[in-house]
Amino acid sequence: MWRTRPKAVMVLKKLGPDTEDAFTDVVSYLAADEGLLVLVEPHELGGLLARRPDLAPSVDTYTAEEADSLADAVDFVVCLGGDGLVLHASSLFQHAIPPVISFNLGSLGFLTNHLITDFRADLAAVIASSSSFSSSSSAASSSASSADGGDGVPITLRMRLECAVVRAGQAGGAAATYEVLNEVVVDRGSSPYLTKLECWDRGRLVTKVQADGVMLATPTGSTAYSVAAGGSMVHPNVPAILFTPVCPHSLSFRPVVLPDYAELELRVAGDMRSTAFVSFDGKGRQELGPGDVVRVRMSTHPVPTISKAGSTNDWFDTLNRCFG
Repeated sequence: MWRTRPKAVMVLKKLGPDTEDAFTDVVSYLAADEGLLVLVEPHELGGLLARRPDLAPSVDTYTAEEADSLADAVDFVVCLGGDGLVLHASSLFQHAIPPVISFNLGSLGFLTNHLITDFRADLAAVIASSSSFSSSSSAASSSASSADGGDGVPITLRMRLECAVVRAGQAGGAAATYEVLNEVVVDRGSSPYLTKLECWDRGRLVTKVQADGVMLATPTGSTAYSVAAGGSMVHPNVPAILFTPVCPHSLSFRPVVLPDYAELELRVAGDMRSTAFVSFDGKGRQELGPGDVVRVRMSTHPVPTISKAGSTNDWFDTLNRCFG
């Protein structure tokens, strides 16, 4: 429930012309009908204003210098696309992230439970969910407020992983950290040799791995690459980190579900015959040499996604729709 009525919203769209009409309609509704300031990505601003120059007073963008402070300027985020766009939204906010409402305009849409045909009603309910709308002492006003969404909207706090690469012999810790919504993957890349990795938890050697790779996934990511590699499907409200091998050399190596307070290190073995590679939600791919370490722990900044019918109902509905 908002403390005050939202004032600014960020609207993201999937790349390509297929979503331009929906993008224009949503921005127009939020700006003209709801009176919000709408932020769009820099590469989308020119085309949008060419189609609708009348929206110029209510639409803005941001510079590279302002990207780190977007969370302070935006009350909520609207995604028009598929799961990849939700991951993109997560990558734009490397620390705190406002609530995200996603409309399914992608190919699968596991994280996008809202229909674009309902965008006016769904967005109106989000905007109306402020405490000022439900604080009236009159019963009639309270009933109207509840009907308009004044009792709030359901939120799923989706855990992220905080990941860092530490090079062998590097002093001063990691140079950069990455916030991951789905998974971090260490793999062999194009090498013909299996990866050889050591997995540590708070200084304790857990296991040594020979495999095509290893991934550490969140419950949100459990239904993505992890489930394709044989991992379990985990409800997004379960506090856990999934440790899933990719084609392990040992047939006895099975996926493991760890508590969310685990602090893990994936270390490239010193006798590995080639280099390995790491990627974060499929991006930021970089090479790892012997002794390099990927540190992974639960992030203190989850992604709050706005549910359609509550976390569990949305999750089972999506399992039925996407996986049959």
